[in-house]
Amino acid sequence: MENSGIRINKYLSEAGVCSRREADRQVADGNVRIGNRIADMGDRVQEGESVYFNGTLVKKEAQMVLLAVNKPIGIVCTAEKREKDNIVDFLHYPTRVYPVGRLDKDSEGLILMTNNGDIVNKIMRAGNYHEKEYLVTVDREVTDSFVHGMANGVPLRELDTTTRKCVVQKLGKHKFKIILTQGLNRQIRRMCEYFGYRVRSLKRVRIMNIRLGDLPAGKYREVTGDELKMLQKMIADSSNETVIPKKKGN
Repeated sequence: MENSGIRINKYLSEAGVCSRREADRQVADGNVRIGNRIADMGDRVQEGESVYFNGTLVKKEAQMVLLAVNKPIGIVCTAEKREKDNIVDFLHYPTRVYPVGRLDKDSEGLILMTNNGDIVNKIMRAGNYHEKEYLVTVDREVTDSFVHGMANGVPLRELDTTTRKCVVQKLGKHKFKIILTQGLNRQIRRMCEYFGYRVRSLKRVRIMNIRLGDLPAGKYREVTGDELKMLQKMIADSSNETVIPKKKGN
């Protein structure tokens, strides 16, 4: 049947090789084989067929892995091996996991890593309005007008969009908290720059119900138990359509 089997990008995602978006890139680069043939975009894997990624047989992981990682500054949230500071090699986890979304190289804090493509899409999809919380230090005093402006939608001409309204709270003379439900490219930095501020430090401390807590920089912990149950409940009604955003990260 024409629609039998599972699409190759979904197969690779569910096997923990990479995200669906990255899988599309790998297929386009000719790095994926179904049986003895090079895979094409949109190909489906039929029951009993073998899939090879860079010449290695792909085996589906038996159990879902979800990690909370405290990404240090300088590490890049990609599974791309050509990036020497990629987070997959940095973490060196014993099974294949990849990052859920991005946190830019100059930022630190919470990033989730998993082998489950369904969770990736449900968490990342901006239309699902899932919260991400950041602590930000800037080079000028945080004023009431700055807080009001940041919270009520900032026009970003370079991205041809205006940011969603969000929660912003002053925490100190040069420090504030911001809670976003979207992840535009370097969004917080661009928002601050619009008002003439420069970010000195940016740390993500929460994704939905998952908190960074006192996890040391460069370390990870498994998301399990009640925390995982709550996350799964929060994303139960979320769309899991493949996420192909133009740009991501903060």
